[in-house]
Amino acid sequence: MAKSERLAINLSNIINLILFIGKVVASVESLSMAVIASTLDSLLDLLSGFILWFTAHAMKKPNKYSYPIGKRRMQPVGIIVFASVMGTLGFQVLIESGRQLITDEHQEFNHTKELWMISSMSSVAVVKFFLMLYCRSFKNEIVRAYAQDHFFDVITNTVGLVSALLAVRYKWWMDPVGAILIAVYTITTWARTVMENVGTLIGKSAPAEYLTKLTYLIWNHHEEIRHIDTVRAYTFGTHYFVEVDIVLPGDMPLSQAHDIGESLQEKLEQLPEVERAFVHVDFEFTHRPEHKAEV
Repeated sequence: MAKSERLAINLSNIINLILFIGKVVASVESLSMAVIASTLDSLLDLLSGFILWFTAHAMKKPNKYSYPIGKRRMQPVGIIVFASVMGTLGFQVLIESGRQLITDEHQEFNHTKELWMISSMSSVAVVKFFLMLYCRSFKNEIVRAYAQDHFFDVITNTVGLVSALLAVRYKWWMDPVGAILIAVYTITTWARTVMENVGTLIGKSAPAEYLTKLTYLIWNHHEEIRHIDTVRAYTFGTHYFVEVDIVLPGDMPLSQAHDIGESLQEKLEQLPEVERAFVHVDFEFTHRPEHKAEV
């Protein structure tokens, strides 16, 4: 599975590079603003692809001394940077399109420019569509971020091509209006992506259903468990940190209590969603919390 994920990422980066080179040639030949804007979009794809590749590469090389709890947060950080780049693109397009509408400036197309525009943007849309389907078959968040980027390219290239053709055939202002629609779509989509990944960085609590699952697993772990004081699970990157307080008999030997707590920790960490589990063993549950109430 790891090899397939690497193949999807590398394939996306290589195709983005090829499409970018082709668009540079098309931009020089046609001098079309639509093709130039699409070329800048491909340049941002390459930049974003490098950011996501770097995060995937960094997560593969753990360093227990410099990063004792791992690098799981590299993934949402990379996606947030990725989304910020795409949001910046949306703002730039929005500003430029508004300026053209206000100043009444627009590009004049001839037949040659129109052919370059149609061939480049339609080919990009087709290639990106198949890449999107391929990357969506994976569950890895980074690969699925590539799939979202490919889907975005399909939408933007299609809307941009249709808007430019309508501007050539009918009214010039249809081109900047289509660009504004693309910009609004870009900002909305990637703002939603940022908010989702920010939640994984700030320690958002797991859903109630998952906490119930953990509670059931803990209660049935060992017959000597008298009480479950605390069950917490909160995001740490793409996975959860779990904190558990259990109550054992006060006269139980330390060695037996240790074995029960350690085996419970190992069982919790075997869950695919759990990055690390902490099990605290106590003999009663009427005391005040050990940690600060406000964190």
